[in-house]
Amino acid sequence: MFKLNLMLLLIAIVSALSVVTSQHKARRLYAAYQQEVKQSRQYGEDYDKLLLEQSTQGMHSRIEREAQGALKMNTPAPERTRVVTSDGDAVLVVPPKEE
Repeated sequence: MFKLNLMLLLIAIVSALSVVTSQHKARRLYAAYQQEVKQSRQYGEDYDKLLLEQSTQGMHSRIEREAQGALKMNTPAPERTRVVTSDGDAVLVVPPKEE
């Protein structure tokens, strides 16, 4: 009877220790998960900001202003505009004259 009680006590202690260990591991994993969720939200916010900045930087008016101001570029005259076809021939495009 004493051996049975001792064995049951040992099983209860091992079981209790495994429960405590598994709860501790679960809490650590949940804390790591919460940290990853927080990081994911931060990445999402950064991505949204970058998309907004990209759309602002890519606006035609801004590009035109930067090209004319900082790079000293101008829109070419229509008689200097050429269209290259798929076979590689350059075609001069002259718009009709306004009367």
